[in-house]
Amino acid sequence: MIISASRRTDIPAFYTEWFLNRIKAGYVDVINPFDTTKASRLNLKSEYVTCIVFWTKNPKPLLKRIDELKDYRYYFQYTLNAYEKDVEPGVPPLEESIKTFIELSKKIGKEKVIWRYDPIILTKKYDIDWHVAKFEYLIDKLNKYTEKVVISFVDLYKKTNRNTKDLGLTPLGVKEMNILADKLSKLAHKHKLDIATCSEKIDLDKYGISHNKCIDNELIERLFNVEVTDKRDGQREACGCVACTDIGVYNTCLHRCKYCYATFNYKIANNNYRLHDPKSTTLIGKINNGVKIYLKEQTKVAKKSFKQGSLFDYAN
Repeated sequence: MIISASRRTDIPAFYTEWFLNRIKAGYVDVINPFDTTKASRLNLKSEYVTCIVFWTKNPKPLLKRIDELKDYRYYFQYTLNAYEKDVEPGVPPLEESIKTFIELSKKIGKEKVIWRYDPIILTKKYDIDWHVAKFEYLIDKLNKYTEKVVISFVDLYKKTNRNTKDLGLTPLGVKEMNILADKLSKLAHKHKLDIATCSEKIDLDKYGISHNKCIDNELIERLFNVEVTDKRDGQREACGCVACTDIGVYNTCLHRCKYCYATFNYKIANNNYRLHDPKSTTLIGKINNGVKIYLKEQTKVAKKSFKQGSLFDYAN
């Protein structure tokens, strides 16, 4: 089983202690976000976890304790934009984020740190020229510490309109996407970085930009030599991710990014954070007597076989 930690919140930034407590305990409870009377219990012992995929804008708290994951396979989706506090009020300063990115890469290897420049929004302040200039600045700093950059264009939902209305967003259509794709891809290829889009229907192949799988079975197999399902995850239509289980909770991130679909009500997020107990089996609150816990079916991780008909060995 692949663990996503997490599309719903920034676990490395705000919940490192809880996460490592669950690793030590060997299991975690995940309440169903659509039916809070049900929860899944996942086995977190290393032999049952194919890979952990971390999503973060600040892995610094986890980086300090990364050696506690020495028995696990993992990689990071590290979002590093250059927006100011009007868009990403809770994210660390840019230069600090760059420093942390480099430290993480040096510690675990650049192949395990994927740079995300997303989502791209357009305003009078953050126009195309601004994005190209900031992307060039960042890629000059980061190109030696990653192998891939992932971009996406902002998707706006009704629940995020309230948070973005003061930004004065300008339309980001096919024309704008193509202009950005052309300019950003040239910078990426200049530095020999792969570049891909996340959950985008638009075809940008002519710029050398592929459709990404953020939960990537091919990457996991290459990095760790283990068998991984190629079954799709069932996220958005254009999402290429393979199946995983997310252990996060919506409305729990404190970065307060204006475009975020996962944390869109800051009052609820603050209340949820106050309910967080690092010793609990679930991220927010505790499992009460009315919740039915279902054991998630998991099998031991198998090493990838290179000989037809040979048996798999269990991965360490």
